[in-house]
Amino acid sequence: MTSQGGDPGKAHMTLAAAAFVALACIAIITLSCWREWSSRQLELKNAETDMANLARSLTQHAEDTFELTDTVLNVLVNQFELEGTGPAAVAKVQAFLARRKAVNRIRGVFVYDETGRWLATSEPVDFANLNNSDREYFQRHRASADRGTYIGHPLKSRSGGQWIITASRRFNHPDGSFAGVALTTIDVAYFLQFYRGFDIGPNGSIALASVDGTVLARSPDDGSYTGRDLSAAPLFKNLRERPAAGAYYFKSPLDDVERLSFYKLSSRYPVIVVATQSEDDVLAPWRRAALSRMAVVVALIGALGSAGLLLVHQLRRGQKMAAAISAKEADFRLLAEHSGDMVTRISLEGRIRYVSPSCSRLLGWAPNQLLGTPALAGVNATDLPRVEQTVSSLRAGQAEEARIIYRNRHREKGEIWLETALRVTRDPKSGEIDGVVAISRDMTEHKDLEDKLAVLASSDGLTGLANRRHFDEQLEAEWERARREGTPLSLLLLDVDHFKNFNDQYGHQTGDGCLRSVARVLSEQARRPADVAARYGGEEFALLLPNTEAAGCAQVGERIQEAIRDLGILHALNPPSKQVTVSLGGATHSPAGDKAHCTSLVEAADKALYAAKEGGRDQLVMSGQVIAWPGSIKSSAS
Repeated sequence: MTSQGGDPGKAHMTLAAAAFVALACIAIITLSCWREWSSRQLELKNAETDMANLARSLTQHAEDTFELTDTVLNVLVNQFELEGTGPAAVAKVQAFLARRKAVNRIRGVFVYDETGRWLATSEPVDFANLNNSDREYFQRHRASADRGTYIGHPLKSRSGGQWIITASRRFNHPDGSFAGVALTTIDVAYFLQFYRGFDIGPNGSIALASVDGTVLARSPDDGSYTGRDLSAAPLFKNLRERPAAGAYYFKSPLDDVERLSFYKLSSRYPVIVVATQSEDDVLAPWRRAALSRMAVVVALIGALGSAGLLLVHQLRRGQKMAAAISAKEADFRLLAEHSGDMVTRISLEGRIRYVSPSCSRLLGWAPNQLLGTPALAGVNATDLPRVEQTVSSLRAGQAEEARIIYRNRHREKGEIWLETALRVTRDPKSGEIDGVVAISRDMTEHKDLEDKLAVLASSDGLTGLANRRHFDEQLEAEWERARREGTPLSLLLLDVDHFKNFNDQYGHQTGDGCLRSVARVLSEQARRPADVAARYGGEEFALLLPNTEAAGCAQVGERIQEAIRDLGILHALNPPSKQVTVSLGGATHSPAGDKAHCTSLVEAADKALYAAKEGGRDQLVMSGQVIAWPGSIKSSAS
């Protein structure tokens, strides 16, 4: 009876074990399918984020480009409405445009009278008999009293023959009647060259279009895209009902490729940027990784089935197997905990004894590629001493657990930030420490967010230069370094001449554009890593030049004056040049052995700037010496 009563119990235990293995296999398959679907959606979401960032950056680039044309047009319109279109006024503008250096964003500048006859241009062509009254933008301005900037459809240039995008404004006679059109042109090739600098995959594309669906520029371009009408496409057909920015999945009407895209409408101009990637290109890495992971899952299920059969066999051996399972329970719990993260078992010799499959996602390496390798081989050299000290303390029994953040090499991504929780393991028989278990997760996005917040806290919102607080911090640091190393430290303070008059004359939007243009010049002159270009306040800027003598400081100041003159921003209320100029004050000090505070350098540069403005503006003063810049317009006036 006893023997017969024992068989049903064993059969029930065997059936339960078999059911458990089957359920475990089903659960693994279900979880794997769910994980792969989630991974696929994550790949698409990451691609959407990349395209969103790219679209926003390209929209800002387009807005900056059209803002530059806006600035030029605003100045020309005000000039002609102020002085009229008489021969003297036209000759003055033509002389200025003839001396104008090319700006890579603006191809040419043109002015036409009310009949379409060419009055002035920056292009070296004979325009005596040329007339543009047949152009769509000219007819639009003649028919409409709208004074705003009009961005036209692409057309072939009559002066150069290439595809161009036009930005134009109407100007009037004193009685309000139509007097003519001021026009700037941008090469479509400029946008195409800029867009080719972005890696968007073999089948990706970037397009700039007007809100009515006309393609302004598209990369890659086989010559047939510019000017194409896409107003019937779903995106443009329902554009007014859509938000200003968003992800958009569609089959391209240009090349019939299924695309994942992100569009961004400009808030300031009637244009839209669409950045796209082929959906197949986005998902190709996921498909390869999914096949590899599913192969691992199949192998795992096979291993689990074999383990189930072995478990059934071992169950019949009774308490001996139970004791073995109990002895391994602590290790199993450590390895199973936080299964979504990478679990690593490290021996006392510092080599990897076990690593979970999550290492493929986290580090880009398969588990079999890491087994037996040094556990700290990929740690950043700067962080390595700190990590080694932590692991050594655990192995020596000085602590049971620890948590540390450090940089580690990724097979494909370069370096990533990891947060790792460490805990010692002990031999179940002797109780001695026999290794360390590490559970790691990716903290790169968190660290990147911290870095971005730090940049935002130290930069000026309008110009993108360093703000006053960051400049003061860098000034103190460079002053102390110059004191230690016995090197000179130079400072340039810069003020836009008669900027209040500029704002009053042309408006605050144009004024902001002027400040951004000056800031770009200053940023280009901060050529060394230690140089700091900053917006010091209002229209005042500063450039800190470590390890720079007075002569070098003066050369930088002269280059800044030259670059700002090359911008050619008209400023009718800034005689005699009637364009935007700056006054600069420079100071150089060698604080080695000097007990003075760094504010003494600012005070000296400020006094020099005051002297430059008092001496007539549009000049550089260094340590009491006036260095005037003989610009082309100033020379002509003289």
